[in-house]
This record gives sequence, C-alpha cells and structure tokens, in this order.
Amino acid sequence: MRIAIGSDHAGFVYKEPIINYLKKLQMDVIDLGPESAEPTDYPIYARKVAETIRDKHADFGILICGTGEGMSIAANKVKGVIAGIAHSPFTAKAIREHNRANVLCLGSRTNTLEEALGYVEIFLNTEFSDNPRHLHRVQLIEAIEGDKQ
Repeated sequence: MRIAIGSDHAGFVYKEPIINYLKKLQMDVIDLGPESAEPTDYPIYARKVAETIRDKHADFGILICGTGEGMSIAANKVKGVIAGIAHSPFTAKAIREHNRANVLCLGSRTNTLEEALGYVEIFLNTEFSDNPRHLHRVQLIEAIEGDKQ
C-alpha cells in the first residue's frame, strides 16, 4: 500500500513518527513535506497530497495540521478526494466505512501522538462498507463534485 503524507508546521511534529510507523507496517510512503517545522501554509501540502491521490500515485493520504480542519477543507477541494478528520477511534473508522474517505486528517493540537497513530491504524484497516445507503451517499457527494464544473 502506498501512502502520501504531508503536514504544516503544527503537524510536523507528528509526521516523522507516523512515517516510521507506516514503514514498520511495510507501507510505501511518499513524504510531500514540509522538511522542517518552519511556519508554512497548510493548503500547499493538502493540495500536494490530494493531487497525489487524485492522480492515483498513492492509495491513501494522511494530512496533519493543528486541528485537521484546515487540511480537510483544502484537500476536499480536489475532485476525487474525500478527506475526513479523525478525533476518536469511532471517527477514524466511520470516515472509511461510511464515507469512503481516502485522506485521513489529524490534529496535533487536538490529539496525542499515540491517539493519532491509533487512528492511522484504524483508518488503514477499515474497508468501505457494502451497505447500499453508504454507497448512495458517496454517490451524492460525487454528484456535488460534478456540479462544480
């Protein structure tokens, strides 16, 4: 499995430990930056990761900022991306199982590193549900994307 990862300065502190965790799981990781904790703009990295997913160069993406909110908003602007924020084990599972999220957004200021690593594990080990109501709702989201053109 190939994972694209990016952060801003607030999320940088979690990026390397998450990369190391993914590599221990034998995942192929694409680190899209930044290279330091110097102040930077989260939309730059959200876009890089989202476009990597859109272009099918990675299976999933992980984005980390202070809350996960900014990354989620920016990544969801890219067609074909469904980015969701995990702030509990339940949300980490539900965004995959119910929403077919392909990008996991995390907050370094809202969750501990241990919690974030747990959310990564849950997200990557959860399949999209075959429940027709979930598929129908994802199709409705995709229809909204089509309306944007």
